[in-house]
Amino acid sequence: MIADLLPATQGSPLLHQLFIALALAVALAFLAAVRHVAPQRLALAATLTLAWLAGTWGLAAAGVLHFAPPPTMAILIAAALALAVGLGLSSFGRALATGLPLVALVGYQGFRVAVELLLHRAYVEGLMPVQMSYAGRNVDILSGAGALAVALWLVVARPRATHAVVFAWNTLSLGFLVNILAVAILSAPTPFRVFMNEPANTWITQAPWVWLPTVMVVAALLGHVLVYRRLAIERRAPLVMATA
Repeated sequence: MIADLLPATQGSPLLHQLFIALALAVALAFLAAVRHVAPQRLALAATLTLAWLAGTWGLAAAGVLHFAPPPTMAILIAAALALAVGLGLSSFGRALATGLPLVALVGYQGFRVAVELLLHRAYVEGLMPVQMSYAGRNVDILSGAGALAVALWLVVARPRATHAVVFAWNTLSLGFLVNILAVAILSAPTPFRVFMNEPANTWITQAPWVWLPTVMVVAALLGHVLVYRRLAIERRAPLVMATA
């Protein structure tokens, strides 16, 4: 097995390549959304996105991320979550929520199926503990599969049925995301660690795995905030929203 040939913190070359490709695809999807709703902001968004990708990679590659006091990795995760929520609640988040088709806001979260397949491979290769994969306590693959199913529903459903279905999926999937975030935190080598099986959740302190919380989780959480905003705006005032 590959896990027998490589250090637990390294992972196979194929896993590296697929993980990096997925993270970059998610970033490009965000930039495509910006281009669609606010092309005049694309250059700034591309610069900031590149800076975020390079900065988080650089911190991980430099070995400055860890869970020991001061817990720099925990600080970075908190900053990433704050970034996702703050962006989603901003005026720019409103532009994304109203300027993109609802089917796109929901359907893009299908990328989480690919994330979970890669996480399972990371578990098999010995990088992360079993509870962070769908072989353990992680059910987030249902969020991605559900996103694809609901996106298909949006194509064929009557408008009056749309909000209830999307709200239910968004809320359930957000719960699945919170669940795996909690499992990941409780698997890290901190005083709050609950899951004592090895390996501890330290792989995300390294590149490219740092992009799991700083790119993929950010994208998922931002997406949930945008869907809630879209539904709330449509309830308050039936504006002409993007439909294509």
